[in-house]
Amino acid sequence: MTDSAEAPLAPGAWQSATVIDVRPETANAKTLRLRLPRPSQHLAGQHYLVRLTAPDGYSASRSYSVASAPDGTDAIELTVERLEDGEVSSFLDDELAPGDELEVRGPIGGWFVWRGDAPAVLVGGGSGVVPLMAMLRLARRTGRSDLVRMVVSARSPDQLYYAHEIPGPETAVVYTREIPPSWPRPPGRLELKDLPHPLDPHATAYVCGSSGFAEAAAALLQEAGMAVEQIRIERFGPTR
Repeated sequence: MTDSAEAPLAPGAWQSATVIDVRPETANAKTLRLRLPRPSQHLAGQHYLVRLTAPDGYSASRSYSVASAPDGTDAIELTVERLEDGEVSSFLDDELAPGDELEVRGPIGGWFVWRGDAPAVLVGGGSGVVPLMAMLRLARRTGRSDLVRMVVSARSPDQLYYAHEIPGPETAVVYTREIPPSWPRPPGRLELKDLPHPLDPHATAYVCGSSGFAEAAAALLQEAGMAVEQIRIERFGPTR
């Protein structure tokens, strides 16, 4: 029997989270590490809502994917891309500091999730890598990297999220505009040859990025032999 005082909060309840760390990922994105009142029950691929409330009562909320792997602790990480004139993202990236409090609600989402027990192909563009990073971290933490193959598309090396963590035998990076010195692949959009080969016929693909990127990546996966029902897509637009 579980004591009600220790029962996890429902996903629909707003709760106060404490900022315990803020670190840059790129010139326009930061990762926020938050401590929750209770251990997080999130799955890799889920997101949280963040709500800001002004002294006059005006509030705005935005959705941010969880970048950290499920680990049973009370801490989660959200990576926030700063958008020009973004009323929420600019505050989170420019003003937030350790010790500050944020209102959050989650975890949310039950379709774009990976539980760490089945083959997965992860294809992310730009900030779309964030929920996929939770999946990669889960695979590595549980010793199941053999289940995951990831392809990340970024404009340039300085725009690659988690640049010091992504490299590994299960990952590949495609740069579309600028490449590091001696990089084996010329800059260019994601192509069929960039996908893992051969694709596991039992794998589920998780595609996250802008609408244009997601549509192009899904088409490539189908060209590579994946059925439509094996492909899960999460599109994103400006989150200000």
